[in-house]
Amino acid sequence: MQEQLSDLGEALDEGDGTTARTALQGVPATDEAVLQELALRAAEGSDVATELLLERLDESGVVRRFARAALFDDGAIDDVSQDTLISVASSIGSFRGDSKVTTWVHRIVRNRVVDHLRRQRATAPLPPDDLAPSARISSMIATRATVREVLAALPDLYREPVVLRDLEGLPYAEIAERLDRSLGTVKSQIARGRAMVASGVTDPQEDA
Repeated sequence: MQEQLSDLGEALDEGDGTTARTALQGVPATDEAVLQELALRAAEGSDVATELLLERLDESGVVRRFARAALFDDGAIDDVSQDTLISVASSIGSFRGDSKVTTWVHRIVRNRVVDHLRRQRATAPLPPDDLAPSARISSMIATRATVREVLAALPDLYREPVVLRDLEGLPYAEIAERLDRSLGTVKSQIARGRAMVASGVTDPQEDA
């Protein structure tokens, strides 16, 4: 395991996503040591680490498991899970490693569940600050004078899946097939792209 973590660290230092994925082959998606390494690297600004972290959180099922403990509707669980990944991507810079990654993620899921239940109970539209990340992004895109202006600022890697999901309404599986990417990769890239839109759209290469 130490050798795999070492190989992962070297790949992340080089920004090599392919080699990083190879280093993680055979390692359970729930492995806390790997999640911790990815989260700390992502907090330092590694986009490869952020994408891999989102992929492994999705593949492990931990986010859905946390959401399912509070919700029963599959659609609501899907929404909360995606909102959680968006929140992880946008707030990863605040992770300091003081707790397990799964503990940190669980707190985010809990907040997103509260947001979801609040929206369900509401009888009037919520102000923008009270909306969950994906709802804020949808609102931003819908009210911008030019949709292209918002999307043009996204790198191609994230723009394509975001357009297919949020504008064309395609299911994740079809997007993965169209783009010839894994389902986990597509979900993480959509979450990352939405987070970039919500934070003002910065080119991840500038942060590398």
